[in-house]
Amino acid sequence: MRRSSAAERELIARDVDAYLDLHQGKELLRFVAVGSVDDGKSTLIGRLLHDTDGVYEDQLEAVKRASNMEGAEIDFSLITDGLKAEREQGITIDVAYRYFATDNRKYIIADTPGHVQYTRNMVTGASTANVAIILIDARLGVLEQSRRHGFIASLLGIPHLLVAVNKMDLRDYDQKVFDDIRAEFAKFTEGMGFTDVGFVPISALRGENVVNRGDEAMPWYDGPTVLDYLEEVPVRVGLNLDNFRYPVQYVLRPNLDYRAFAGQVSSGEVKVGDEVMVLPSGKKSRVKSIDTFHGELESAHAPLSVAIRLEDEVDVSRGDMLVHPGDLPFVDRTVSAHVVWMNERPLDLDKSYILKHTTQSARVQIDAVQARIDLQTLADEPAETLELNDIGKLRLTCHRALYFDAYEKNRATGAFILVDSLTNATVAAGMVINDRKGQELDDALAEVRAGSGLTPKTQVSPRERRERFGQSGCTLWLTGLPGSGRWALAYALERRLFDEGRTAHVVDPTGESLRCMASAARAGTNAGLVTICAYPSYTETDRAVVRTHVGDERFIQVFVDTDAALCRERRPDADFAGFEAPASPDLTVHLDRMRVEKAVDAIVDVLRERGQFADV
Repeated sequence: MRRSSAAERELIARDVDAYLDLHQGKELLRFVAVGSVDDGKSTLIGRLLHDTDGVYEDQLEAVKRASNMEGAEIDFSLITDGLKAEREQGITIDVAYRYFATDNRKYIIADTPGHVQYTRNMVTGASTANVAIILIDARLGVLEQSRRHGFIASLLGIPHLLVAVNKMDLRDYDQKVFDDIRAEFAKFTEGMGFTDVGFVPISALRGENVVNRGDEAMPWYDGPTVLDYLEEVPVRVGLNLDNFRYPVQYVLRPNLDYRAFAGQVSSGEVKVGDEVMVLPSGKKSRVKSIDTFHGELESAHAPLSVAIRLEDEVDVSRGDMLVHPGDLPFVDRTVSAHVVWMNERPLDLDKSYILKHTTQSARVQIDAVQARIDLQTLADEPAETLELNDIGKLRLTCHRALYFDAYEKNRATGAFILVDSLTNATVAAGMVINDRKGQELDDALAEVRAGSGLTPKTQVSPRERRERFGQSGCTLWLTGLPGSGRWALAYALERRLFDEGRTAHVVDPTGESLRCMASAARAGTNAGLVTICAYPSYTETDRAVVRTHVGDERFIQVFVDTDAALCRERRPDADFAGFEAPASPDLTVHLDRMRVEKAVDAIVDVLRERGQFADV
């Protein structure tokens, strides 16, 4: 168990209920420790937990046994680096959460990785933090990774930043080293939107200026220790208490006499008697009561979870939002947002995703990658996609309206995640950018009620089809005179591809027009099939129609150039007038000089050369 202070032990012995009430009523602060590799994040947190008696006794004994540091009894980093791979490599990989309490506050700590490839883990740990502690190695100064983490902390809307200059003992506690780092990083954070930026020189290994002061080693420093800063920093800064937003999570109906709407007050405050509006319906009512497990409240503010009853029987369901009529969120189906891409599979503009925002989900398509942030220079750069750990700016359009605020104004209604609808994996975390000034009530409600005005978009992209089938879709258009052997070639090719594990299909043209054949060819190609057509398209104009409909890069024309005299002998009743030989086919085969199997081999070679098969 955790070692309790003497005052705590005395209170527990005298009145355990009073101790529990005291602990329950303490203010909660969440903070995250970030920095470059080997800056000492885990050591700092381990020291913080140890010196505040926040380590369980059995855990402390295990750490002592595992420690292998020359001249030290405890390797404090092992308190948080719990994964075997972390201990083997001496780095943090996953986000480690730890908890401790003082007489003043309760704390949740997120120890996040410093490696670039674990940026998504860092974002996950920092997303709910009130304070970010960035460690900088006094020997190395401000690094690119230090700037990167400062930028991400600002992007995530963390209001307070504490820069801990660590390993001062390895620089002989030189004040100039600390002052130079402070000046450089303070200049970098100017205009980033932090409420305050603090600096403290520390030695996490020796415990100086972490919990206990290091006056003997650094008499020139008269500021707070790390713990002093955490004890005094305002927790509610960054919490929106002005704009009432209440996303409905669940409708409570235990009996015919009770109907309430459960959820968390995301921001602002609501009181009994307040007039509220329901989005998307626009219906208005007044708050009849605010209920909790312990009884009714006169008011509720963020981040309380409550149940709200209304005076009128208004239709409300999960995903709806209660707001004050004179203070609406922005309502739109198109938003711009900063996103952190968190999946090994890159962003695919050809497919749609599921966007989860507050308590609602909506189908969303990515209209454009507006920029990718260069994490070396923090400048915007053009990009076609986003890959794992990339941070970029996207424009997204949902199939129904969202009720949102800018993330910098409201972290609850300005944040969302993107989910792959096939794998159910969370692929990105997003922060809404809203530079629009305002919106009239009628315009907002009209947007909400408009429904989806978008052209439906597939949930399966060409890239995913290629990965599933091992091939890309294309149209093989066989051109030739009647009797040239096009149909025998088409079915022989279908058989060969099928036997090789490919997915191919011959489209039967019986009774079909050119337009219908072009549509069928495009449908099969879009589905990822090798679509084989031997339709009698005599003219270049007809074949150009199909090429345009299917797409030039997905259209492969094979000219079956069999001797005309032989064709007339085979098909004396056919009409040969008006046939135009293709000027530049992708392949020409002569079935009067070669066996069908050889022609099939030649076509398969062309498919491979064109990169149609994923294993080539």
